Amino acid sequence: MTTEPKPAYSPGLAGVIAGETEICWVDPDAGLMYRGYDIHEMAEKANFEEVAYLLLNGELPTVAEREEFSRALAQERPLPKEVLEMMRLLPKNTHPMDMLRTGVSMLAPFDPELNDNSHEANIRKAIRLIAKVSTLIADGYRIQQGENPLPERPDLTLAGNIFYKLTGEVPQDYKIRMMDTIFILYADHEFNASTFAARVTAATLADMYAAVTSACGTLKGPLHGGANEESMKMLDEIKTADRAEKWMMNALARKAKIMGFGHRVYKSGDSRVPIMREIGRDLGKRVGKDQWIPICEKLELTMEREKHLCANVDLYAAPVFTMLEFPSELNTPIFAASRVAGWCAHVVEQHDHNRLIRPRSLYTGPAARPYKAPASNGSGA
Repeated sequence: MTTEPKPAYSPGLAGVIAGETEICWVDPDAGLMYRGYDIHEMAEKANFEEVAYLLLNGELPTVAEREEFSRALAQERPLPKEVLEMMRLLPKNTHPMDMLRTGVSMLAPFDPELNDNSHEANIRKAIRLIAKVSTLIADGYRIQQGENPLPERPDLTLAGNIFYKLTGEVPQDYKIRMMDTIFILYADHEFNASTFAARVTAATLADMYAAVTSACGTLKGPLHGGANEESMKMLDEIKTADRAEKWMMNALARKAKIMGFGHRVYKSGDSRVPIMREIGRDLGKRVGKDQWIPICEKLELTMEREKHLCANVDLYAAPVFTMLEFPSELNTPIFAASRVAGWCAHVVEQHDHNRLIRPRSLYTGPAARPYKAPASNGSGA
């Protein structure tokens, strides 16, 4: 029996270049670009619909293109009645991410272009998915609470509509703008776990809904999108900034997993943190809950001093979502309402330049050995 030379191994694919993309670049030195545009400038000047258009089409829209894209998104928001009925059949304690994943999968057969992986059909499917994911989240949550879903408000942006669909009230303009900025920050992040899962699925030439279903399942995990939900549990336990350092030191001594810190790519800090921190500080002053951001800052200083680890965006996103009065179990689904734009853009790109993604493994099992038949029990039966 011949054996191949032991291949190079990078646990967790750390540092491995698994493909090329024109969509997004994560700079290890605290930078992030969408199609060449700096995230900080986009967060300040753009809206989410513009960013979603950019991710899908490669260029920013003209005013007319942006208006048409926004109209298309608004028109595609309503769900098939069968999907709504399915959500009513799920157990009331179903996690919203499980409801979202199931809903995305069920939407697939209702799309007449499901198995058309052409570029043009994929763009149209992407618009439907970006529109309907936020509806799945809001309608599913209201159904869980024993309430009826609310009708769409086509006059509202995606950020404003998800507020309205969850609460029944149109929020103040500053809240819509904050949510728009949050959606821009979360829209894409290169080959993160959920996006890579989507590309792996798409690389088999499975449809976009299958790929986004894979991404939703991956995003749920507490080491990925679920981190912001877990971060809020941590902040609730700490309660005040003067308790933060002691809490952190005790957690480090126990070698506990602490959410909201570290990143596989960033070495000089998460480029999204300064923007999310400022949103949190501004929001805290506006709503009279300014205790959360000082806790995060104290944790950030302590972790950097003790372990040289920087905070990631989830640490600050958690209290922002809480101050916007979203229940913590919706943190990750709201993340998905934005990231679906990036997922869809990557599926389009994967299908346009496809190559099956099939890595190798490093075998660590027993060496070759002969098969031995089980010994007879001697009964003669």
